[in-house]
Amino acid sequence: MSVSHHPDPQLTQAILTALEDLVKVVAQLRSPEGGCPWDLQQTPESLIPYVIEEAYEVVAAIQSGDQKAIVEELGDLLLQVVLQAQIAQDEAQFTLAEVAQGISEKLIRRHPHVFGDLPVENLEQIHRNWEAIKAAEKGQSPDNPPPLSQKVAEYPRKLPPLLATLKLSQKAAAAGLEWDCIEDVWAKFHEELEEFQAALATEDKAHQQAELGDLLFTLVNLARWYDLDPSQAIQGTNHRFIQRLEKMEELVSGSLTEYSGAELDQMWQQAKAQLGH
Repeated sequence: MSVSHHPDPQLTQAILTALEDLVKVVAQLRSPEGGCPWDLQQTPESLIPYVIEEAYEVVAAIQSGDQKAIVEELGDLLLQVVLQAQIAQDEAQFTLAEVAQGISEKLIRRHPHVFGDLPVENLEQIHRNWEAIKAAEKGQSPDNPPPLSQKVAEYPRKLPPLLATLKLSQKAAAAGLEWDCIEDVWAKFHEELEEFQAALATEDKAHQQAELGDLLFTLVNLARWYDLDPSQAIQGTNHRFIQRLEKMEELVSGSLTEYSGAELDQMWQQAKAQLGH
């Protein structure tokens, strides 16, 4: 089925021309004749850290609201897509065209309310349809879904730990593995906190790690109950910590290591007050 809405033809042509130029540049970088030794040395696996790093930098740019930075970081991330596709093409595996065509077909297939004639009444129905289509794509029947453990096993493998934990928590709750009220979640948190403190009194590092994990898992569940994003929360804390550290360094001459703990705490509170958080 064809898409009924198209952007301005001149803009479309400009986009296609720019993408074609990028593909040519990457192809030259990967060319055995006159290409870049670094690019020629790369493999899909060696580029994994760059894919992750660029994705995080896109997020940081979006959060900053700096349009110039967003354009630049999206370009860096797009480069990783094109480079992965070029390496695959060099190995006669797949091409960028297949990547683009595949995602276009998927979007059309998963939006029958837009590209078909399926009526929908609300976002919840759209979500149910999306999940049903995904299951059908995997050869799964809505009447005989796979075990929950199988459905969620991909999260720890594919996602950052905090996001994976939130996804696991959401899927488990949707399947009925949920507390009756927020007081029960808080009780579980205090239970896990006591178990972690008890583990710290031992010399068993593996046990300490396990109890710390249980405590963090429960804390993520608390965040879910309060409709908070734990990844955004810790990212915000990291950002505020750096801001306060910068402010402290503005208040002193020399290194922070030259000051006592009490002096550093006083400067920390002063920096916190000046920043307003």
